[in-house]
Amino acid sequence: MATLLDKSVGALVGAAVGDALGGATETALPEQIRARYGGWVEGVAPPFHADWATARPMAPYHKGDGHITDDTLMTHALVRAYAAKRDHLDAYDVAELLVPDLIERVVRIPDLERDGLTFHRLAAAERWLVTRLHHAHADPREAGVGNIVNCGAAMYMAPVGVVNAGDPAGAYAEAVEIAGAHQQSYGREAAAVFAAAVAAAMTPGAGVDDVVDAAVELARDGTRAAIVAVVEQARGYDDWRTAIGPLRAAVAPYDTVGEDYRRPGLGARRPSRLHSIEELPVALGMLVVARGEFRAAVLGSVNYGRDADSTATMAAAVAGALGGAAAVPAEWSDVVAEASRTDLVTPARELAEVAVEVFARDRDRFARRAERFTGLHR
Repeated sequence: MATLLDKSVGALVGAAVGDALGGATETALPEQIRARYGGWVEGVAPPFHADWATARPMAPYHKGDGHITDDTLMTHALVRAYAAKRDHLDAYDVAELLVPDLIERVVRIPDLERDGLTFHRLAAAERWLVTRLHHAHADPREAGVGNIVNCGAAMYMAPVGVVNAGDPAGAYAEAVEIAGAHQQSYGREAAAVFAAAVAAAMTPGAGVDDVVDAAVELARDGTRAAIVAVVEQARGYDDWRTAIGPLRAAVAPYDTVGEDYRRPGLGARRPSRLHSIEELPVALGMLVVARGEFRAAVLGSVNYGRDADSTATMAAAVAGALGGAAAVPAEWSDVVAEASRTDLVTPARELAEVAVEVFARDRDRFARRAERFTGLHR
């Protein structure tokens, strides 16, 4: 049986691999991906734009060639916040632990090909954390209000699922609290559901159906509707190549970005109870198509295109948690670690240690509550 450590390594190393592979195809559409690479992407690939340093809209990021992106940089920053507190996190911890890490700690930024502050790599939706919490001194629980609604918070919530291993509802509640400092509306909801999916996948003996059931049970509004629609469509396929089009069609009514991914309309990424980010439902759909197998789930997400790095990050984190470290192909993880000059395993080891400590704290807290509650019946 897989151990907590094994599943933590599978989830976090897997997420980094999905991020790196998906970075090469980000913003492209499936037909563009096939034209650029002469067929489907089957592993670590060079950048979509050979002139990546000047090409729009991705410049100046060297995505591809095994380079992790901001998805993994944020994931590792959240792990460090857990390692500092060694307990559950909340919105105030985002302000007190995560934000200082983003603006003070020097890390390797692979797709900028230099060392620097994580903040220098972040997109505007993630820089919002620094603007609102460091500069504006907003209430951390409400700081996400006003930000664009996208997958920015969801993409790095896998650690919440690991810390709450086996407790999807607990992961959901904690991620709602954490993500409130970053996101609003269905962006915050997706972060919570993704954390719950990872927590479900961390359960011994869990399978894809357990993950989907946890996600559907906890999700609300458009996020739930989108997951149900995509998963229902996915159950009719066993090959990600033929599933790409149908999954896009299933999620399209809930996606505000539209078909022209690089030119979203004025209604895109606005708060709504009827809509969903695209990445999480598609990631879960690819997991269903792949029957939980890591390689197929990741390649389906990578070749789906659009926000491929975040979609593949989510699919890979869940598949890695389900299958453990051995599920992640070494020929991918070794290349990604070397190309990114980043230790992918140590954060997962540290997080597993924190998860054990947090569980012990939770057990003590519940024992105290049980004693008090029992006293009410005497």
